[in-house]
Amino acid sequence: MAKPELKILIGLHRTANDIDRMTSRISAAYGLTLGQFAVLESLYHKGNLTVGQVQESILSTSGTIPLIVRNLEQRAYLTRCRDEEDRRCFILHLTEKGRRLIEKVYPQNEEMIIRQMDCWSDEEKETLVSLLKRYGGTKNGKNH
Repeated sequence: MAKPELKILIGLHRTANDIDRMTSRISAAYGLTLGQFAVLESLYHKGNLTVGQVQESILSTSGTIPLIVRNLEQRAYLTRCRDEEDRRCFILHLTEKGRRLIEKVYPQNEEMIIRQMDCWSDEEKETLVSLLKRYGGTKNGKNH
């Protein structure tokens, strides 16, 4: 019998993978990959960001971010401008075309996520959030 910790990890992975698959389907209906959706969503909610900040925001360790950014730029969904304070960095800006697109796609994705989590009561959701925050605090050297 698997240890509870392993069951938790497997459950978290399956849940995240399931939601990612559904997000991919929603994004694909608008001609976007999951990575492209994640970049546009990050800029939509957080404003202008450097490439590194976007990568951190979408929790990506992938070297594909430059390719994703280039493809989104070619499709006029975002622009890249050199950071005036650090000329080595680029700041990404959502264009009006990109904003119109993500304003269509994001609400559908959010609705899907909420629907998928209807299996839990509000209290259970709050408990899960609390438990995950506690893990995050422990992992970062807090709450030992």
